[in-house]
Amino acid sequence: MFEPMPSGVYVSSRTSGEAVQAFVPDALPPQFDLQARGFHLMERANRALGRLDGITALLPNTDIFIYAYVRKEALLSSQIEGTQSSISDLLLYENRQVPGVPVEDVVEVSNYVRAMNHGLDRIAGGFPLSLRLVREIHGQLLARGRGSDKQPGEFRCTQNWIGGSRPGNARYVPPPPNQMIGCLNELERFFHINEIPTLLKAAFVHAQFETIHPFLDGNGRIGRLLITLLLCVEQALKDPILYLSLYFKTHRDEYYDLLQRIRTESAWREWIHFFLSGVEATSNQAVDTARESLSLFENDRRTIEMRAGRSVGSTLRVHEVLQKYPLVSIKQIAQQIDLTWPTVSTALERLQQLGMIREITGQLRGRMYLYTDYMEILDRGTEPM
Repeated sequence: MFEPMPSGVYVSSRTSGEAVQAFVPDALPPQFDLQARGFHLMERANRALGRLDGITALLPNTDIFIYAYVRKEALLSSQIEGTQSSISDLLLYENRQVPGVPVEDVVEVSNYVRAMNHGLDRIAGGFPLSLRLVREIHGQLLARGRGSDKQPGEFRCTQNWIGGSRPGNARYVPPPPNQMIGCLNELERFFHINEIPTLLKAAFVHAQFETIHPFLDGNGRIGRLLITLLLCVEQALKDPILYLSLYFKTHRDEYYDLLQRIRTESAWREWIHFFLSGVEATSNQAVDTARESLSLFENDRRTIEMRAGRSVGSTLRVHEVLQKYPLVSIKQIAQQIDLTWPTVSTALERLQQLGMIREITGQLRGRMYLYTDYMEILDRGTEPM
C-alpha cells in the first residue's frame, strides 16, 4: 500500500525551551506527474488568464482598474490573516478620514497596498525578483502598525512555528534559521528558471515560501503577493488585476490544509489542481467585474449626457474621476481635473440628484462622496470572515 512521503526532511531544533522537529523542504521543482487532469486545468487556467489580460485592451484607462484591484487584493489577503476592514474603510483612511473599524486593521491593509506598489514599481524599473526585493517589500508591509516590532525587512534569526499555543503543540515548525537561508537561496535560484510554465512556477513559489516562512510576521501576505509579482515578471499579466486571494479566502480551510499536506504527503498534484482552479475562477470573476463596471460607467455617462443640463461637461469630468476613485472629496476631484471647488460641488450635486453618488460623512466640511453602484461591485467577496 502506498505510504505518503514528506517533501523534505525533519531536523531537531529548539525554541522557547522546547525541542521540536522542524521541517526543511526539498529544493524546487518537485518531482511529480501532473497527469491529464492537471494539463486540462492548466490549459483552462491559461485561457482564463489570457482573457483577463486581453480585457485591459478594451479599457479606456487601465489605471482605473489597477487602483481598485490592488486595493481589493490587499484587503482580501489581509482578511485571510484576520483583519475586518472593507474597501470603504481603506479609502476613508487613505483620505485621512476615520474608518468604521479599528484603525490597526486598516493600517495593515494600507501597508499591503504600499508593499505591492513598491514591488511592482521596482519590477517595472528593471529590478529582478529576488530575496533583496522580498525584504524590501516586507519592510513596507510592516513599516507601521501591527508587526512593526517584528523586524521589518529582515529574515528571522529565531525559530518560529505555526498554530498551537507553543512550539511543542504547533501544527507546523518551519526550517531553523541556520538552514532557512539555504532554502531561500534555492528559492531565489528557482525564480529565474525559465523552463517551467508560469502558472506552475507561481504555485510552486507560493507554497515553498509559505513552507520556509522566513519572517517573524507577514509571511502569508508576502507569499500571496509573490504570485502577482511573478505573473507580472513573466508577462503572464501586463497589469496586476488578478486577486487570487479571493479564492484562497473562499476556500481557506482547503488552502491551509493543502499547504500542510505538501509538507507531510508531497501533495503537489492536489495543490496544483487547487491553484489552477483558483486562477481560472478568479480570472473569470475579474473579467465579469471589469465588464460589469464598464457597462455601469457607460450607462451612467449616457444618463449624465441626457439629464445633466448645462453642467454636463463638468459633470462628465467628475464622473471620470469617480471611476478611478469611487470614494472621493471635492478637494481630490479639483486636484485631479483642475476645476474650481464651486464647479465640482455643482457637478456632485447633480450626480446625487441622478442617484449615482451619496455623501457619507454628514459633515459640512471634509465631505466624502461614494460612487454607490461601483462600490457595490468592488465590495463583492470582501465581507469580513
